[in-house]
Formats: sequence, C-alpha cells, structure tokens
Amino acid sequence: MVDVGVDASSKTAYPDVAIAAAQMIADGKADRALLICGTGLGVAISANKVKGIRAATAHDSYSVERLVLSNNAQVLTFGQRVIGIELASRLAREWLTYHFDESSASAQKVALITEFENKDQ
Repeated sequence: MVDVGVDASSKTAYPDVAIAAAQMIADGKADRALLICGTGLGVAISANKVKGIRAATAHDSYSVERLVLSNNAQVLTFGQRVIGIELASRLAREWLTYHFDESSASAQKVALITEFENKDQ
C-alpha cells in the first residue's frame, strides 16, 4: 500500500493526488487505488484522465462489485461528505476481494472501451 494522499493541513488539490495515484497504476507501480474527495466525483473524473484507467464512484455493495466484475475498474472513489466511515470501510474490503475475469462476457465490452481509448482521434 502506498499513500499518495495529503495530511489534514495540506492544501494539495485533489486532481494532483488522483492523477498521481492513477499514473502509478498506469505505470505498473500499483494495481488499484482508493480515492476520496468530498463527493468522490472529482477524483474519479481526474483519475479517468490517465490513459488506461477506469475509475468510478460507488457507495453500495452492488456497484462496488460491478465496478470490478463488469468494468475491470482499478480505481474506487468515495465521497467523504456522502458515505459514512463504517460503510466505506466495508465497501473497500469487499472491493479488494473482486477480480476481473478476462474470459467473462464483460471482457469484450471492456476491450471495446480500451480500443476506443487507444484510437488516434
């Protein structure tokens, strides 16, 4: 586990942290990232700007499951102002147990997303 976050007194903008974490995944230095901001949305948008990264906000068990099993997302984001610490902890633990199956029906859909991302536009 690598903490790329900020401490309580830091003024670092959330996009800097989200992009740094996502870049670690893209560079093969990390497998996943858990990112938190006020809503979870800003860090998800920021992380998704890094090529090859799939990030989404999820605040329930089913969405966390589908994030990995259907979408092979490497980044889970939470909204600190939206979700309680107990639920966030439980969802993070659940998220870590899921692994994408490259032979699943969803693999072809994820491949289409990747193909589009890799197109010269």
